[in-house]
Amino acid sequence: MSEIQTTTIILDLLAKELEQEAVTTRKMLSRIPTDKFDWQPHERSMTMRQLATHIAELPSWVGMTLTTSELDFAVNPYQPEVLNTTQEVLDYFERMLEDARKHFAEGADDQLDEMWTLRNGDTIYVTSSKYDVLRMTLSQIIHHRAQLGVFLRLLNIPIPGSYGPSADEA
Repeated sequence: MSEIQTTTIILDLLAKELEQEAVTTRKMLSRIPTDKFDWQPHERSMTMRQLATHIAELPSWVGMTLTTSELDFAVNPYQPEVLNTTQEVLDYFERMLEDARKHFAEGADDQLDEMWTLRNGDTIYVTSSKYDVLRMTLSQIIHHRAQLGVFLRLLNIPIPGSYGPSADEA
């Protein structure tokens, strides 16, 4: 009897995209001055630390998405990692990337049609396919990385290029 090989064409493409985005994300995170971790551009904005921590943790959503059917904040309250230096943020990002790589490698495309829910008890924020959640995760990394670019710009810190050189590199 032969083993059935599971197909991972889509997961492989998503993994490749994550690796490409990680290059720019790593450069952006490395620009954060540790002495600005508590800075925020507006009272309703995240602090630099909160934003950097969130960006660094987002790759962990790959494993959570592929191995669970939901995240319920009512039973699993958000507890961000406590990071106090730029190096800690970078190290955490690398650990979360390694976790994402592992789950992409162990996953199978047939999981991607399964539904996944984000909720807080009875309040459902979204129910989407696991594929859609993984795409949203990659989009969230890019979105928050751009937000970080604005934070850095407001502090007059040179911005690295993302998809070509930045105005600071041209």
